[in-house]
Amino acid sequence: MRQLKKVYLEITNVCNLACDFCPGSGRPQGFLSLENFSYLADRIRPHSQYLYLHLMGEPLLHPQLAGILERAAELDFRVMITTNGTLLDRQGETLYNSSAVEKVSVSLHSFEGNGGEAGVEEYLECCVSFARQAAGRGKRCALRLWNLDGADTRGANTFNRYILQVLEENFPKPWKEGGRGTTLAPGIFLEWGEKFQWPDLTAPEEAGRRFCYGLRDQVGVLWDGTVVPCCLDHQGDVVLGNLYTQGLEEILNSPRAQRIYEGFSQGEAVEQLCRRCGFSRRFQ
Repeated sequence: MRQLKKVYLEITNVCNLACDFCPGSGRPQGFLSLENFSYLADRIRPHSQYLYLHLMGEPLLHPQLAGILERAAELDFRVMITTNGTLLDRQGETLYNSSAVEKVSVSLHSFEGNGGEAGVEEYLECCVSFARQAAGRGKRCALRLWNLDGADTRGANTFNRYILQVLEENFPKPWKEGGRGTTLAPGIFLEWGEKFQWPDLTAPEEAGRRFCYGLRDQVGVLWDGTVVPCCLDHQGDVVLGNLYTQGLEEILNSPRAQRIYEGFSQGEAVEQLCRRCGFSRRFQ
């Protein structure tokens, strides 16, 4: 049975923000019911222990989040959550108390992506407070700034400069620099990343060799059960099957999935969407 390093399971594609760097989703909006989560998670579990509760949408909006995390714990999943951070004051205890939650990533650039600066102090205070308490309960918390533009804008960007100032006030230096991020304090990290263009079928194709970890170490499952190759297929354009009617092993071994896998083994993107994905250029 194929083993994956992680599976992205979208528990909702509804979000309370409209960030300028996020393409959103034109799919029907909805929330995965607790019963359906349990059904899909049962089918995912033989393939991976690592469950990421997002693809699109804001997972902390889910009204049954506590029940979902309880079921994930029963299945012995190690859960990762990415959030825009605006609901941490409301859902913090739910995350602290879950034995399944291993890491929470807070996209600090979400605030910048919605424009304006009103409320940024309170927002950052909430995020820092959550990070402290989460780390104190044995969780890992990553504060993410994936808004670099290819140059060294970590301190040049006004928004980033202010965030760095706030973080240094709360977590005095020296910080420990690493290849994939900066350790601010035990269990609390600052992660940098460059902006990237989400794949879109309306974008022009890009020539050249490509590689992707989709179907190698990850797969995505949308809230309606649709299985897609990776976490960037936000529209569900590359449909491999549906987990309500097929097992994941059958889907991973389908002709379309195999063509994608074998194509990337040769440095070729066989799907139109993949030929329009700037992220896949990073793995050459």
